[in-house]
Formats: sequence, C-alpha cells, structure tokens
Amino acid sequence: MSTSSKLLQELASLRDQINHHNYLYHSLDSPEILDAEFDQMFQRLKNIEAEHPELVSDDSPTQRVGSAPLEGFSQVTHERPMLSLDNAFGEEDLIDFDRRIQSRLNRNGDLEYICEPKIDGVAVSLLYENGKLVRGATRGDGATGENVTQNVRTIESIPLKLLGEGYPERLEVRGEIYIARSTFDNLNVKAEQQGEKLFANPRNATAGSLRQLDSRLTAKRKLTMFCYSVGLAEGGQLPDSQSEILAQLKQWGLRTNPLVRVVPDIRACARYFADMQTRRGDLDYDIDGVVMKVNDMALQQTLGMLTRTPRWAIAHKFPAEEGTTRLLDVEFQVGRTGAITPVARLAPVKVGGVTISNATLHNMDEVDRLSLMIGDTVVIQRAGDVIPKITSVQKNLRPADARQIVMPNACPACGAAIKIAESEVIAKCSNGVFCIAQKKESIRHFASRLAMDIEGLGDKLVVQLVDEKLIETTSDLFRLTESQLVALERMAPKSANNLLAALEKSKETSLPRFIYSLGIQEVGESTARNLAMHFGDLELIKAADQETLENVPDVGPVVATKIRAFFQSEKNCQVIDELLQAGFKWPVIEKLANATSLEGQTFVLTGTLGQITRNEAKVQLQSLGAKVAGSVSKNTSYVVAGDASGSKLTKAQALGVSIMSEDDLMALFAEHGVQN
Repeated sequence: MSTSSKLLQELASLRDQINHHNYLYHSLDSPEILDAEFDQMFQRLKNIEAEHPELVSDDSPTQRVGSAPLEGFSQVTHERPMLSLDNAFGEEDLIDFDRRIQSRLNRNGDLEYICEPKIDGVAVSLLYENGKLVRGATRGDGATGENVTQNVRTIESIPLKLLGEGYPERLEVRGEIYIARSTFDNLNVKAEQQGEKLFANPRNATAGSLRQLDSRLTAKRKLTMFCYSVGLAEGGQLPDSQSEILAQLKQWGLRTNPLVRVVPDIRACARYFADMQTRRGDLDYDIDGVVMKVNDMALQQTLGMLTRTPRWAIAHKFPAEEGTTRLLDVEFQVGRTGAITPVARLAPVKVGGVTISNATLHNMDEVDRLSLMIGDTVVIQRAGDVIPKITSVQKNLRPADARQIVMPNACPACGAAIKIAESEVIAKCSNGVFCIAQKKESIRHFASRLAMDIEGLGDKLVVQLVDEKLIETTSDLFRLTESQLVALERMAPKSANNLLAALEKSKETSLPRFIYSLGIQEVGESTARNLAMHFGDLELIKAADQETLENVPDVGPVVATKIRAFFQSEKNCQVIDELLQAGFKWPVIEKLANATSLEGQTFVLTGTLGQITRNEAKVQLQSLGAKVAGSVSKNTSYVVAGDASGSKLTKAQALGVSIMSEDDLMALFAEHGVQN
C-alpha cells in the first residue's frame, strides 16, 4: 500500500473514530475512552491536516472552530413551514385537545401519544444532503429564517456527517438549540470577571450566541441541541411513528432527549407533565412545559394542520412558580430618573431552577399593600423571564422582632434630600444629574440593548468608569482611550479595544433609539418612536412647544412637560451636541405608509415573548396605529399570548377575545412591512 493510501486510510479512520466518540460523549453521555486519549487522537488528525491541507474536508471534526466573520445573515425560506403549537394551561385543556382529535378521527378510545420536555431554547432546522450537513437555519417567522450554517457547524452535538447508513438523500431535522445551565453560569462568571454585560437567562444567551456574525465566538459558547422532529425526507423512507423516527435520528448520530416517553393515553400525558414539573429544577437545561404529539405518523397526516399549528400536537405550559423564603432586609436603590425604589433582599431560595435572592417592591405603596415587614416569611413568584416578585406575606409566621420598612429621608447614594412631587407618588432624589447613582444609571441606560446596545459596557464597568472619574456623561464615553481603559482593574488590551470598537459601532443608530437612549423621563421606546415618526428630525423635537408635543400619539401634558424640561436644560443639550460631534448619525425617517392599518384595534400583550420583547412589540403595534392596553376587556381586539401567560389569557378566553400567538404577531408585522 502506498504512503498516500495509508495516509488517506488513517485520515478516514481518525475521522470515523472521533465522530463515534463525539456521538458517545455528546449524544449518549457514555464515553468509552478518557479525554486524554480523545485529545491525542484529535491532535493527530489536526497535525495530518496541517501538513496536507489539500486533504481537509468540510465535514472533518476539525472544522468546528468557526470561520471568519460574516457581514450579515442571508435569509432561508423553509421548504416546509416550521409551525408553532397551540397551548394548554391545565388538564382540562388536554382533555379537550384529545376530544377534538378523537372527533376528527371518528373514534372513541385511547390514543398513543409521545411526550417530551419543551426546551426553552432556539428552534432551528438542519438540512443534510447525502448525509452531510449543508445548511442550518433559525425558525424565524416559521416561513423564513436566517442562515446560521457557520454557527451550527461549531456545535459538537450536531454531526457534520450522519453516522451509519439508510438516511434519505435530503433530510431536514428540526430541534432546539440551548445552553446548559452550568455552561450559562460559567459564561456569566467570566463576563463578570471581565466587567462585561451579563446574560439575562440561558435562552437569551443562546439566541445571541447563535446570531454571532463571528462563528468563532459561537464556538466558545458551548451550545448544544436536542432534535425533536423531521421536516422533510426525500429519497428515502422514515419509520411509521414519531418515537421510531427519534430512535432512528439517534442512530444517525443526532442527539435526542432521553426523557422522551411514549404514553398510552391523554391521562398519562397529564401524569408525565406533573412528573416533569417536579423534576424541572434538577435538569441542567431550562424547560417551560411539555409537548405532546400523536405518535402515529399516519394519524398525524390525517389530522393535518390549521393555518399556523398542527392539530396533532400541543404544548402544555408550566404555571408561574412559587417559593417561600424570608425577607432579610430592604435596600433603597436610586434609578436613572432619581426614583428611590425599595428592593427586597431575601434568604436565597430556588424557584424553577433559579436561585432567587432579590425581588423588586416597586414603591412604598406596594410595601403598604402587602403589609410587609423585615423578617417576614414571604411567597415569591417567578414566571419565565419575569423579575421575581413578592406576592404575599405569611403573617402567621411573623417573628416578634419584625421591623417596619421606612423610606429614608436622604438619598442613599449622594445624601441629598428626597422629595415627592405633588403630582407623583414616587420618592426621588433632589440632586438630579449631580447624584452619582443617577449618573451611573443614565450611562447604563444609554448602553443598554434597546438603546445604543454597546457590547462590553456592563454595569460593573460603568461603575468603575464613573468612580475613577473617567466619565461623567454619556458623551465622555467617546473620549476614552485604550491607555485609560487598560489601566482599569481586570481590563486587558483586547477587551479595551473591543469596547472602543463597540463604542464606534454604536454611532450608526436610528433616531428612535437615540431619543430613547437620552433617558428623558416618561419617554420609553414607544414614545421615542412616536416622537421620531411624528417629527422626523431631532432639532424639531428640541424646538417643539407644549402644544406641538401634545399632538404626538401617546404624549399627554405630563410627558410633554418632561420632554420640554429635558431639552430646555443647557447641560442636556451640550451632551447631545457632543454626541453628534462624536459622529452619531441615523437614516432619515420616512413615516410608514401603513401606519394606521390597525387603527381602532386594541391589543393586549401577556406572557413572555421569545423573538421580540413586549416593549418592542408594543412599539411596532403602535406604529401601525393600534392601541396597546394593559388589561383585557370586551373591547379588546386581540390578546397576544406568549409563554407563561396567566390571568389575562384566561379572561380573554372567557370573554371570547381572539388569541394570537407570538408567531401570528410576527406574521402580522411581516404582512405590514414592519421590521425589528
């Protein structure tokens, strides 16, 4: 045998062995060899490919490190739509679901279902052609997603080449990509050490990681995936049941959830749900419910689809979770506008797999409503990504030494007097921009995701910069130098340069974002967008009088007064001028032609949305002329129900109000040409 033949044979053998051991490790969690042996084998493969680059193949295990950054993601049209699921919020909903299926199938008996945990991650589609991974795409709006092939190739649990044989010529596999809780915790520890912005939760971290234009960053995030279905299979046959298809995917090297179970009837589905609800806190990944599907593929075909959802599947969502703990103390924090907010410090308690040690109390009225005292035993509620809150006090457990919660007379940050305006109930620091806490909060707000979205400018770094007197206002950020940043604790040259690059990148923005970033009292994303759409120019907003401002949608006398006061401040105008001189710019505003296409319709948003925040959804709806209300009534046109929807959804169902899923909402935006 020639040397070249021996080399090719060794390459093939190494790749097969590495793929096999990757499968055992990542999909079956049952490694056969030590990590050191695997590393040695992997290094040998890298050495051969380095010496013979002409022999490197795109499905080699070495090709997971990521590639050069993309300029942007291209769009992918799904050959078969990635549908959303109807939701069940109780056992009665499950029974109704089963009854509808039985009726449509014209049968009356037990029906076999397959149950699986509903992973709180990002849905993706993987396309294999002749066993090789050729494309990875996000779900997007169900019809169109983003091409994230370079990024999914870095995920070790996704085979670049299917194992075994017998797979269809074209096979589209669907699943959920996520970050394990343990990995997420490590990411935040590292971010904190480097003074970077922390991830809010594993789902957000997953979505952000999967949308990195530089796949080398994605590779570092250690994403993983569970496959749950097949979208299309051309040039080959698949088994006759959902459970057998999952077993086949597993044989081909794809990772499936080991907690998937086939159950004999809908009552067993309810028992599986109860079991998962008990076990969810012990899992190393977030789940927000359970998915139940008819197991027989022929019956799935018979049942068919509605417009956006299959008739043969349903997602049973977990209710908001509660825990009981003790209130250790109440601290008062100073916000961006000077508002003094009480924050509960709690004895740590695990709720839904997350350790809770703080909860917001909003204001002293909330403290009075709860009749809360320091030392009380309290009930904590957490629903999805919602900030934990105290829902009730167990007064029968109140200790003898419980203490009253008293609002301080002076600002806890700067010592200035606290005042309460006649027209308001919120206590505020009287020191304005001279309060150090308000400085820090205004800069944090400016750098936040919905404002300038400055990556690397986390809370701790903002505190450092202000405390070291390197910055006093947002415009000072753009005068920072590498030498100043490197002199800070835990700031390496690479991190300093990354921050400077992020600051430079933030200068390309939009007028609504710029207005929102200024931190004008009472001006949120929606009002900022309305101001931008109405005036189209920052100078016109600055010059507008009270009456002109009140002509803007959602701007009443109070908000107009706040806007006027902000732009009448010489210091505020100076900061704006300095930002513009630093190079901030945005496209010319063109008012949407369909801005009143939802005129007269009222929407209510409830639950947690995954593709867009509720605030962003509110802004988009208002840009189309809709009213967004906070409560459901008979006059409500639609309720948009996200994950962990609660009483608003229940009330809407009782009143017969039309329910929209998040996917329906995104389709509505796409239909009217609204882009995020």
